Amino acid sequence: MLNRYKKYDEKFVLDNLMGPNSLKIAEEVANHLDLHEGMKILDLGCGKALTSIFLAKEFGVTVFATDLWIPATENLKRIREMGIEDKVFPIHAEARSMPYANEFFDAIVSFDSYHYFGTDENYMNYYLAPLVKQGGQIAIAIPGLTEEFENGVPDNLKPYWVDEQNLTFHSQQWWRKLLGRTSVIDIIESFDLECTDEAWEDWLKSNNPVANGDISFYRADINNQLATIAVIAKKR
Repeated sequence: MLNRYKKYDEKFVLDNLMGPNSLKIAEEVANHLDLHEGMKILDLGCGKALTSIFLAKEFGVTVFATDLWIPATENLKRIREMGIEDKVFPIHAEARSMPYANEFFDAIVSFDSYHYFGTDENYMNYYLAPLVKQGGQIAIAIPGLTEEFENGVPDNLKPYWVDEQNLTFHSQQWWRKLLGRTSVIDIIESFDLECTDEAWEDWLKSNNPVANGDISFYRADINNQLATIAVIAKKR
């Protein structure tokens, strides 16, 4: 790995995280993609646009930084601060109502967000894959498990587990099975990210109020059952 994320001011990154360090996640996933200057990329669920800025600066791609929770005007301030407003375009949109033409993008990425809207197998077929060109790359990275809980949530994690996690935290095999049922993509590879622990430790030291609440949860994972999962696919 080239550790491109080290180029970025640590305080700027920590102040703008919304979960485990998305730059480290984006870099590890990008190492498995063919990205080059001139490509149009959808960064879906980009949060505060850190990953969009990273991809534009490091690979010369044009990124449409799309998020529902963070206003586009707020993201534009960060994009301008990084001197990359000619390459990153902030868009405020919901994942099932995006303002893009079909086959507009060369690739689609989604870091730490797909699990919020993509656990329905029809989402990929009807809402996401149509936006990328035939042969285009689709890469998602989501928090999950090293393997499914066969006997329910383990006692060590149960005090911190909420109903939402039952729907969204799954194993690599679960995600491959779900996405494998779609009719429009071929899965190229899937893997558990090596940067998971580092990405989480960065998040926990960010002093974000949500991160402070996650400390006990992550420390409770004494059996290393939590993972960050990546799935790389191509549009048929």
